Amino acid sequence: MAHGGARNRSGPPADPNSGRSERRGYKLTALPAEGYQGPIPEFPSPNPRPRDLEWWEWAWRTPQACAWSLPSEMWRGPFVAEWCEVKTDLEEEGRTASLLAQKFRMEDRIGFSTAGLAEMGWKVASDEVGERAAEKESGEAKPRQSSRDRMKVVSGG
Repeated sequence: MAHGGARNRSGPPADPNSGRSERRGYKLTALPAEGYQGPIPEFPSPNPRPRDLEWWEWAWRTPQACAWSLPSEMWRGPFVAEWCEVKTDLEEEGRTASLLAQKFRMEDRIGFSTAGLAEMGWKVASDEVGERAAEKESGEAKPRQSSRDRMKVVSGG
């Protein structure tokens, strides 16, 4: 009989900045924060509803779509379409517990949840250029801290 073993969400998540992760070769693939800019594929299911197509177009402009567009990840397209259909069902039919649970499982599978991103080894890159531009526009630029200011005093001895 099999016992234990690694399971999705068991134990603490791997830290890509740790020495252990480095030795194991664990790295997260950065997805661009601005999202996917390429062509949106056709909806794979027959007879989509108009709202399904709206969700489909929205999903294909997210950072995760950059990963789905890779040849090795194209198999996720039908699961994204199912997610769009469930999102529409939730809007039209009301929130049943089973439909909501189904949506959450799908979000893991397509990388729309934090756990799903981590499981697939993806992370959304921070848009540092956009953040700095927004700071300049608002006039709320944070002053840079020197390394001395960032140091903490540790007592002990």
